[in-house]
Amino acid sequence: NIFILEKKKTELYQELGLQARDLRFQHVMSIATRNNRIIMRMEFLKAVITPEFLLILDYRNLSLEHWLVNELASQLAGEGQLVTYSLPFEFRAIEAILQYWISKLQGRLNTLQPQILETLEALVDPKLLSVDRSKLHILLQNGKSLSELETDVKVFKETILEILDEEEVIEELCLSKWTDPQVFEESTSGIDHAEEMELLLENYYRQAEDLLNEARELRVLIDDSESIIFINLDSHRNVMMRLNLQLTMGTFSVSLFGLIGVAFGMNLESSLEEDPRIFWLVTGIMFLGSGLIWRRLLSFLGRHLDPPLPPHVPAVLKKSQPAAGRVEIKTSLKGETFGLSRSTLTNQ
Repeated sequence: NIFILEKKKTELYQELGLQARDLRFQHVMSIATRNNRIIMRMEFLKAVITPEFLLILDYRNLSLEHWLVNELASQLAGEGQLVTYSLPFEFRAIEAILQYWISKLQGRLNTLQPQILETLEALVDPKLLSVDRSKLHILLQNGKSLSELETDVKVFKETILEILDEEEVIEELCLSKWTDPQVFEESTSGIDHAEEMELLLENYYRQAEDLLNEARELRVLIDDSESIIFINLDSHRNVMMRLNLQLTMGTFSVSLFGLIGVAFGMNLESSLEEDPRIFWLVTGIMFLGSGLIWRRLLSFLGRHLDPPLPPHVPAVLKKSQPAAGRVEIKTSLKGETFGLSRSTLTNQ
Protein backbone atom coordinates (compact mmCIF):
# COMPACT_ATOMS: atom_id res chain seq x y z
CA ASN A 1 0.00 0.00 0.00
CA ILE A 2 1.14 3.52 -0.86
CA PHE A 3 0.37 6.44 1.44
CA ILE A 4 1.22 10.09 0.94
CA LEU A 5 1.96 12.00 4.15
CA GLU A 6 2.77 15.64 4.80
CA LYS A 7 4.33 16.33 8.18
CA LYS A 8 6.72 18.73 9.74
CA LYS A 9 10.27 17.50 10.16
CA THR A 10 10.10 17.81 13.94
CA GLU A 11 6.98 15.64 14.13
CA LEU A 12 8.45 13.09 11.74
CA TYR A 13 11.72 12.42 13.52
CA GLN A 14 9.92 12.30 16.87
CA GLU A 15 7.56 9.61 15.57
CA LEU A 16 10.43 7.65 14.05
CA GLY A 17 12.58 7.99 17.13
CA LEU A 18 15.35 9.70 15.18
CA GLN A 19 17.29 12.89 15.63
CA ALA A 20 17.08 16.06 13.60
CA ARG A 21 20.42 15.48 11.87
CA ASP A 22 19.17 12.12 10.57
CA LEU A 23 16.62 13.83 8.31
CA ARG A 24 18.81 16.60 7.00
CA PHE A 25 18.57 16.90 3.26
CA GLN A 26 22.24 16.55 2.50
CA HIS A 27 23.26 15.53 -1.01
CA VAL A 28 25.62 12.82 0.17
CA MET A 29 25.64 9.05 -0.12
CA SER A 30 25.46 6.98 3.04
CA ILE A 31 23.73 4.00 4.62
CA ALA A 32 23.41 4.13 8.40
CA THR A 33 21.32 2.63 11.18
CA ARG A 34 19.90 4.30 14.27
CA ASN A 35 17.22 3.19 16.72
CA ASN A 36 16.27 0.16 14.62
CA ARG A 37 15.88 2.36 11.54
CA ILE A 38 17.89 2.34 8.33
CA ILE A 39 18.65 5.76 6.87
CA MET A 40 19.67 5.67 3.23
CA ARG A 41 20.94 8.75 1.40
CA MET A 42 21.56 8.35 -2.33
CA GLU A 43 22.26 11.99 -3.09
CA PHE A 44 18.81 13.36 -3.95
CA LEU A 45 17.03 10.12 -2.96
CA LYS A 46 16.53 9.92 0.80
CA ALA A 47 14.72 7.09 2.52
CA VAL A 48 14.03 5.71 6.00
CA ILE A 49 13.46 1.96 6.28
CA THR A 50 11.73 0.24 9.17
CA PRO A 51 10.67 -3.42 9.52
CA GLU A 52 7.15 -2.41 8.47
CA PHE A 53 7.42 0.38 5.88
CA LEU A 54 9.67 2.39 3.57
CA LEU A 55 9.50 6.18 3.78
CA ILE A 56 10.69 8.23 0.77
CA LEU A 57 11.30 11.86 1.72
CA ASP A 58 10.44 14.80 -0.52
CA TYR A 59 9.73 12.73 -3.60
CA ARG A 60 7.60 15.30 -5.46
CA ASN A 61 10.52 17.49 -6.46
CA LEU A 62 12.47 14.54 -7.84
CA SER A 63 10.03 13.12 -10.42
CA LEU A 64 9.90 9.77 -8.65
CA GLU A 65 6.16 9.16 -9.01
CA HIS A 66 6.62 6.66 -11.88
CA TRP A 67 9.19 4.63 -9.96
CA LEU A 68 7.21 4.70 -6.71
CA VAL A 69 3.89 3.64 -8.19
CA ASN A 70 4.81 1.37 -11.08
CA GLU A 71 8.02 -0.31 -9.90
CA LEU A 72 8.69 0.07 -6.20
CA ALA A 73 5.27 -1.04 -4.99
CA SER A 74 5.38 -4.28 -6.97
CA GLN A 75 8.96 -4.99 -5.93
CA LEU A 76 8.19 -4.62 -2.25
CA ALA A 77 5.17 -6.89 -2.67
CA GLY A 78 7.40 -9.63 -4.07
CA GLU A 79 6.13 -9.35 -7.65
CA GLY A 80 9.32 -7.92 -9.15
CA GLN A 81 12.70 -9.44 -9.92
CA LEU A 82 14.24 -8.92 -6.51
CA VAL A 83 16.24 -11.87 -5.23
CA THR A 84 15.32 -11.02 -1.63
CA TYR A 85 11.57 -11.50 -2.00
CA SER A 86 11.62 -14.38 0.53
CA LEU A 87 13.54 -12.36 3.13
CA PRO A 88 12.19 -9.73 5.55
CA PHE A 89 10.88 -6.39 4.36
CA GLU A 90 14.04 -4.36 4.92
CA PHE A 91 15.98 -6.59 2.51
CA ARG A 92 13.52 -5.88 -0.28
CA ALA A 93 13.52 -2.17 0.51
CA ILE A 94 17.33 -1.93 0.47
CA GLU A 95 17.61 -3.94 -2.73
CA ALA A 96 14.91 -1.88 -4.45
CA ILE A 97 16.72 1.38 -3.69
CA LEU A 98 20.14 0.00 -4.67
CA GLN A 99 18.69 -1.42 -7.87
CA TYR A 100 17.09 1.91 -8.71
CA TRP A 101 20.35 3.77 -8.19
CA ILE A 102 22.53 1.33 -10.13
CA SER A 103 19.97 1.35 -12.96
CA LYS A 104 20.11 5.13 -13.01
CA LEU A 105 23.92 5.06 -13.27
CA GLN A 106 23.75 2.42 -16.00
CA GLY A 107 21.23 4.52 -17.90
CA ARG A 108 23.57 7.52 -17.81
CA LEU A 109 26.38 5.39 -19.22
CA ASN A 110 24.14 3.94 -21.93
CA THR A 111 23.23 7.47 -22.96
CA LEU A 112 26.83 8.72 -23.07
CA GLN A 113 28.44 5.73 -24.75
CA PRO A 114 26.85 5.96 -28.23
CA GLN A 115 27.30 9.74 -28.30
CA ILE A 116 30.99 9.47 -27.46
CA LEU A 117 31.60 6.65 -29.95
CA GLU A 118 29.83 8.56 -32.72
CA THR A 119 31.83 11.72 -32.01
CA LEU A 120 35.13 9.85 -31.88
CA GLU A 121 34.40 8.06 -35.14
CA ALA A 122 33.88 11.43 -36.83
CA LEU A 123 37.02 12.95 -35.32
CA VAL A 124 39.47 10.09 -35.90
CA ASP A 125 38.92 9.97 -39.69
CA PRO A 126 42.45 10.36 -41.19
CA LYS A 127 41.03 11.98 -44.34
CA LEU A 128 40.06 15.10 -42.42
CA LEU A 129 42.58 17.91 -42.73
CA SER A 130 41.01 19.85 -39.88
CA VAL A 131 38.97 19.08 -36.78
CA ASP A 132 35.34 20.11 -36.48
CA ARG A 133 35.17 22.37 -33.44
CA SER A 134 31.51 21.54 -32.85
CA LYS A 135 32.45 17.87 -32.50
CA LEU A 136 35.22 18.79 -30.08
CA HIS A 137 32.74 20.81 -28.02
CA ILE A 138 30.37 17.83 -27.88
CA LEU A 139 33.26 15.53 -26.90
CA LEU A 140 34.28 17.95 -24.15
CA GLN A 141 30.77 18.01 -22.70
CA ASN A 142 30.48 14.22 -22.87
CA GLY A 143 33.90 13.89 -21.25
CA LYS A 144 32.77 16.04 -18.33
CA SER A 145 29.59 13.99 -17.97
CA LEU A 146 31.66 10.80 -18.01
CA SER A 147 33.92 12.18 -15.27
CA GLU A 148 30.88 12.99 -13.14
CA LEU A 149 29.54 9.49 -13.72
CA GLU A 150 32.85 7.93 -12.68
CA THR A 151 32.83 10.01 -9.50
CA ASP A 152 29.25 8.97 -8.64
CA VAL A 153 30.05 5.29 -9.19
CA LYS A 154 33.19 5.52 -7.05
CA VAL A 155 31.22 7.14 -4.22
CA PHE A 156 28.57 4.41 -4.50
CA LYS A 157 31.26 1.73 -4.31
CA GLU A 158 32.98 3.32 -1.34
CA THR A 159 29.67 3.62 0.51
CA ILE A 160 28.94 -0.08 0.14
CA LEU A 161 32.54 -1.04 0.89
CA GLU A 162 32.45 0.85 4.19
CA ILE A 163 29.50 -1.31 5.27
CA LEU A 164 31.11 -4.54 4.06
CA ASP A 165 34.16 -3.82 6.21
CA GLU A 166 32.02 -3.52 9.36
CA GLU A 167 30.33 -6.72 10.53
CA GLU A 168 28.46 -4.91 13.28
CA VAL A 169 26.81 -2.56 10.78
CA ILE A 170 25.72 -5.51 8.64
CA GLU A 171 24.14 -7.08 11.71
CA GLU A 172 22.33 -3.82 12.49
CA LEU A 173 20.89 -3.67 8.96
CA CYS A 174 18.94 -6.84 9.70
CA LEU A 175 16.13 -5.06 11.53
CA SER A 176 13.67 -7.94 11.75
CA LYS A 177 16.28 -10.16 13.35
CA TRP A 178 16.08 -8.10 16.53
CA THR A 179 12.34 -7.32 16.52
CA ASP A 180 10.63 -10.45 15.16
CA PRO A 181 11.14 -13.61 17.29
CA GLN A 182 10.37 -15.87 14.32
CA VAL A 183 13.07 -14.22 12.21
CA PHE A 184 15.50 -14.48 15.11
CA GLU A 185 14.79 -18.21 15.40
CA GLU A 186 15.33 -18.64 11.65
CA SER A 187 18.61 -16.80 11.92
CA THR A 188 19.80 -19.00 14.77
CA SER A 189 18.58 -22.22 13.11
CA GLY A 190 20.65 -21.87 9.94
CA ILE A 191 19.39 -18.93 7.85
CA ASP A 192 22.03 -16.31 8.54
CA HIS A 193 20.39 -13.00 7.66
CA ALA A 194 23.65 -11.11 8.16
CA GLU A 195 25.28 -13.27 5.53
CA GLU A 196 22.34 -12.67 3.19
CA MET A 197 22.71 -8.92 3.70
CA GLU A 198 26.44 -9.16 2.98
CA LEU A 199 25.79 -11.10 -0.24
CA LEU A 200 23.21 -8.50 -1.27
CA LEU A 201 25.66 -5.63 -0.79
CA GLU A 202 28.47 -7.53 -2.52
CA ASN A 203 26.22 -8.12 -5.52
CA TYR A 204 25.65 -4.40 -6.05
CA TYR A 205 29.29 -3.68 -5.28
CA ARG A 206 30.27 -5.96 -8.17
CA GLN A 207 27.72 -4.30 -10.44
CA ALA A 208 29.19 -0.91 -9.58
CA GLU A 209 32.68 -2.27 -10.25
CA ASP A 210 31.61 -3.53 -13.69
CA LEU A 211 29.98 -0.20 -14.42
CA LEU A 212 33.13 1.65 -13.39
CA ASN A 213 35.26 -0.59 -15.62
CA GLU A 214 33.04 0.22 -18.60
CA ALA A 215 33.39 3.92 -17.88
CA ARG A 216 37.16 3.57 -17.57
CA GLU A 217 37.36 1.73 -20.90
CA LEU A 218 35.41 4.56 -22.48
CA ARG A 219 37.79 7.07 -20.89
CA VAL A 220 40.81 5.17 -22.25
CA LEU A 221 39.16 5.15 -25.69
CA ILE A 222 38.76 8.93 -25.52
CA ASP A 223 42.40 9.39 -24.54
CA ASP A 224 43.61 7.09 -27.32
CA SER A 225 41.40 8.85 -29.85
CA GLU A 226 42.79 12.21 -28.78
CA SER A 227 46.30 10.89 -29.42
CA ILE A 228 45.25 9.71 -32.88
CA ILE A 229 43.69 13.09 -33.62
CA PHE A 230 46.88 14.89 -32.62
CA ILE A 231 48.95 12.50 -34.74
CA ASN A 232 46.74 13.12 -37.78
CA LEU A 233 46.92 16.87 -37.30
CA ASP A 234 50.69 16.72 -36.88
CA SER A 235 50.97 14.63 -40.05
CA HIS A 236 48.93 17.11 -42.09
CA ARG A 237 50.88 19.98 -40.56
CA ASN A 238 54.16 18.33 -41.52
CA VAL A 239 52.93 17.87 -45.11
CA MET A 240 52.03 21.55 -45.35
CA MET A 241 55.36 22.61 -43.85
CA ARG A 242 57.25 20.36 -46.27
CA LEU A 243 55.29 21.76 -49.23
CA ASN A 244 55.99 25.30 -48.04
CA LEU A 245 59.69 24.46 -47.73
CA GLN A 246 59.79 23.00 -51.24
CA LEU A 247 58.12 26.08 -52.72
CA THR A 248 60.56 28.29 -50.83
CA MET A 249 63.46 26.33 -52.29
CA GLY A 250 61.98 26.68 -55.76
CA THR A 251 61.60 30.42 -55.30
CA PHE A 252 65.20 30.66 -54.09
CA SER A 253 66.45 28.72 -57.12
CA VAL A 254 64.56 30.90 -59.61
CA SER A 255 65.67 34.07 -57.81
CA LEU A 256 69.30 32.93 -57.81
CA PHE A 257 69.51 32.45 -61.57
CA GLY A 258 67.15 35.36 -62.12
CA LEU A 259 70.11 37.59 -61.33
CA ILE A 260 71.36 36.84 -64.84
CA GLY A 261 68.22 38.32 -66.31
CA VAL A 262 68.50 41.26 -63.98
CA ALA A 263 72.05 41.86 -65.18
CA PHE A 264 71.01 41.76 -68.82
CA GLY A 265 67.97 43.87 -68.08
CA MET A 266 70.09 46.78 -66.96
CA ASN A 267 70.52 49.56 -69.51
CA LEU A 268 74.13 48.65 -70.20
CA GLU A 269 75.45 48.39 -73.72
CA SER A 270 77.43 45.33 -74.78
CA SER A 271 77.89 43.30 -77.88
CA LEU A 272 75.75 40.41 -76.60
CA GLU A 273 72.38 42.10 -77.05
CA GLU A 274 73.02 42.37 -80.78
CA ASP A 275 73.09 38.58 -81.22
CA PRO A 276 69.48 37.17 -81.36
CA ARG A 277 70.61 33.77 -80.05
CA ILE A 278 71.88 35.16 -76.75
CA PHE A 279 68.34 35.69 -75.41
CA TRP A 280 67.42 32.01 -75.75
CA LEU A 281 70.80 30.91 -74.45
CA VAL A 282 70.56 33.03 -71.31
CA THR A 283 66.92 32.02 -70.75
CA GLY A 284 67.80 28.34 -71.08
CA ILE A 285 70.71 28.68 -68.66
CA MET A 286 68.42 30.40 -66.15
CA PHE A 287 65.71 27.71 -66.27
CA LEU A 288 68.15 24.82 -66.39
CA GLY A 289 70.24 26.18 -63.53
CA SER A 290 67.14 26.89 -61.43
CA GLY A 291 65.85 23.36 -62.01
CA LEU A 292 69.18 21.77 -61.11
CA ILE A 293 69.54 23.82 -57.93
CA TRP A 294 65.94 23.05 -56.91
CA ARG A 295 66.45 19.35 -57.56
CA ARG A 296 69.63 19.42 -55.50
CA LEU A 297 67.88 21.16 -52.62
CA LEU A 298 64.98 18.68 -52.74
CA SER A 299 67.44 15.79 -52.61
CA PHE A 300 69.12 17.37 -49.59
CA LEU A 301 65.70 17.87 -47.96
CA GLY A 302 64.74 14.25 -48.56
CA ARG A 303 67.91 12.89 -46.99
CA HIS A 304 67.45 14.91 -43.80
CA LEU A 305 63.66 14.62 -43.35
CA ASP A 306 62.96 11.01 -44.29
CA PRO A 307 63.22 8.66 -41.30
CA PRO A 308 66.37 6.55 -41.44
CA LEU A 309 66.21 2.80 -41.72
CA PRO A 310 66.63 0.94 -38.45
CA PRO A 311 70.20 -0.27 -38.01
CA HIS A 312 70.94 -3.91 -38.49
CA VAL A 313 71.42 -5.63 -35.16
CA PRO A 314 73.63 -8.72 -35.48
CA ALA A 315 73.29 -11.74 -33.30
CA VAL A 316 75.72 -10.55 -30.68
CA LEU A 317 75.27 -12.99 -27.84
CA LYS A 318 75.78 -16.68 -28.34
CA LYS A 319 75.43 -19.11 -25.50
CA SER A 320 77.74 -22.05 -25.41
CA GLN A 321 77.02 -25.33 -23.76
CA PRO A 322 77.33 -25.15 -19.95
CA ALA A 323 80.40 -26.94 -18.70
CA ALA A 324 81.59 -27.47 -15.14
CA GLY A 325 78.86 -25.25 -13.74
CA ARG A 326 79.87 -22.22 -15.88
CA VAL A 327 78.01 -20.39 -18.62
CA GLU A 328 80.26 -18.74 -21.20
CA ILE A 329 78.89 -15.96 -23.39
CA LYS A 330 81.00 -14.75 -26.29
CA THR A 331 80.52 -11.49 -28.12
CA SER A 332 81.47 -10.80 -31.72
CA LEU A 333 81.46 -7.01 -31.52
CA LYS A 334 84.33 -5.24 -33.22
CA GLY A 335 86.86 -3.35 -31.21
CA GLU A 336 86.22 -0.02 -32.86
CA THR A 337 83.09 0.43 -30.77
CA PHE A 338 84.16 -0.65 -27.32
CA GLY A 339 87.95 -0.62 -27.70
CA LEU A 340 88.06 -4.43 -27.46
CA SER A 341 88.45 -6.99 -30.17
CA ARG A 342 86.59 -9.67 -28.28
CA SER A 343 85.28 -9.94 -24.74
CA THR A 344 84.36 -13.03 -22.78
CA LEU A 345 81.92 -12.85 -19.86
CA THR A 346 81.97 -15.71 -17.43
CA ASN A 347 79.22 -16.06 -14.87
CA GLN A 348 79.57 -18.39 -11.91
